[in-house]
Amino acid sequence: MLLLASALTGCDAAAQAANKVAEAVREAPPSGNAGELSVSPADVATALAQLETIPVKGRAPKTGYTREEFGPPWADVDRNGCDTRNDILARDLDGETFKPGTQNCVVATGTLADKYTGTTINFVRGNTTSSAVQIDHLIALSDAWQKGAQQLSAEQRRQLANDPLNLLAANGATNSAKGDKDAATWLPPNKAFRCEYVARQTAVKANYSLWVTQAERDAIAGILTACS
Repeated sequence: MLLLASALTGCDAAAQAANKVAEAVREAPPSGNAGELSVSPADVATALAQLETIPVKGRAPKTGYTREEFGPPWADVDRNGCDTRNDILARDLDGETFKPGTQNCVVATGTLADKYTGTTINFVRGNTTSSAVQIDHLIALSDAWQKGAQQLSAEQRRQLANDPLNLLAANGATNSAKGDKDAATWLPPNKAFRCEYVARQTAVKANYSLWVTQAERDAIAGILTACS
């Protein structure tokens, strides 16, 4: 449905590793048992090798950050007629139904096997119910801004904000609790998902030439090492 953003800059090894993880995400079933391990030993090895290519720097000031720096929320970057939020809901929910007259774009209902908590959530679109399932940026945009996204072009930032590799339908309350924290300060409560979570984070950072802090790198390395 959505094409993952290709590697923008950086070394070829990092791009190849990121693309392997991206392919695994694209080819995996949209949901299923949220408590099962979701990456293979080969994926973990790829992510560990890729992590070595990501620069380690301090966090830059948040000065100048606004959500608008990453383009309008949920743009239709792949030009399939559906906005990114609905694309990700359609990818991640099971048994989804669509609002009539929207050409199967606007998701009305569905069931989420939430990877962050390992629980099941029934999604019903509505003013008071839609927030139960939110779309999370695995690399929060404000975190990305402080780790290299300021140097990206406006179009690269727009792609980052809508890249399905960096997006996941998730429990709304858990996503809100995560905020803009990185892997050094927040990890999914569902430990079975942590390997995929940090592997996808490293892929996104490599694809968009973002860096990690030392604490973040240590946290990611520790998780991946335990997964292998």
